[in-house]
Amino acid sequence: MHSLPRRQHLPPGLLTLADHETHAQSRLDAAVWAYFSGGAADEITLRANRQAWDRLSLRPRVLRPLQPLDLSCHLLGKRWPTPLLVAPMACQRLAHPDGERATALAAAALGAGLVLSAQTSTAPEAVAQLALGDAGRGPLWFQLYGLGDRGWMLELVQRVQQAGYEALVLTVDAPVNGVRDRERRAGFTLPPDWLALPGPAAPAGGPGGPVGLQALLSQALSWADVEWLLAHSPLPLLLKGITHPDDARQAASLGVAGLICSNHGGRVLDTLPATAELLPAIVQAVQGACPVLVDGGIRRGTDIVKALALGAQAVLVGRPVLYGLANAGATGVAHVLRLLLDEFMAALALCGIDRLADLKPSCLWSLNMNEIDSRL
Repeated sequence: MHSLPRRQHLPPGLLTLADHETHAQSRLDAAVWAYFSGGAADEITLRANRQAWDRLSLRPRVLRPLQPLDLSCHLLGKRWPTPLLVAPMACQRLAHPDGERATALAAAALGAGLVLSAQTSTAPEAVAQLALGDAGRGPLWFQLYGLGDRGWMLELVQRVQQAGYEALVLTVDAPVNGVRDRERRAGFTLPPDWLALPGPAAPAGGPGGPVGLQALLSQALSWADVEWLLAHSPLPLLLKGITHPDDARQAASLGVAGLICSNHGGRVLDTLPATAELLPAIVQAVQGACPVLVDGGIRRGTDIVKALALGAQAVLVGRPVLYGLANAGATGVAHVLRLLLDEFMAALALCGIDRLADLKPSCLWSLNMNEIDSRL
């Protein structure tokens, strides 16, 4: 039995996710801060993710009868308390000694789902034990990178299934790391032996030289790997990092359990559009064949309303969870998730909506209101 994460008091004055971000920067080492908060290259996509949600405007209705708000959503054949999940994020013990254990405990307590990173700094069994112990929890999924070794991948899948994870989230948009200038300037390097899960053998480099780009690309994922994993995995498979409608259609045709519209938080390829802009085309492409989730820049409850109105069935939130973790461990994570859910409930009520099924494109203002009104 693993001990519970420690209790901490929340620092005063934290009223918003932006407050958490500001306070976390003052607590974290500069290099770790750059690793957690930075994006690729000029960070255009990183900024765009946030700005795109701000540009969308809500279109509320008034004087509607409001039953008790129902935040529950359906994903992969199950009903969950909320449409909110914690995105996969690496090495959370860099933010707080309790790391992923604190995040799991807080997410479960708030009815939020958790996607554990393959680059976790805590054993997946210890994380699952805390998440699965709460009857009111959200889904528990495991993120997987394809690294060219199918035997290693299948062993890891079997391990996390035995630990209680309910689905796999295969990240498909990062065959190589993004060019993260802020991180490099800060001199961030991952401490040795920090990852809890062993990786596959690295591809061989040239004679006496480092592993080159071509060697890494030779192990990059392909659609054949997705088909193989679908055939061999005992768990449902979602693909994370889908931004093109053609890729969404191909994934749906293969029978994946879901898609996550994601640009990796702006950390991999800079100048990609914001996920709020990409989402409608992905939803349209799959035609209801599988659920579509979205991440990137979610910072307010109104952002969740907008994402669901655009067709997402759930959202994932990333960096703010790390900031809450840095500020007060499990207490800080719980506070971040509570703020989001409280704001989400208030926004629903103020829009005249009491259940998620009523969130549609008509809940948003558009420059072309004739197109919106035709969907009423």
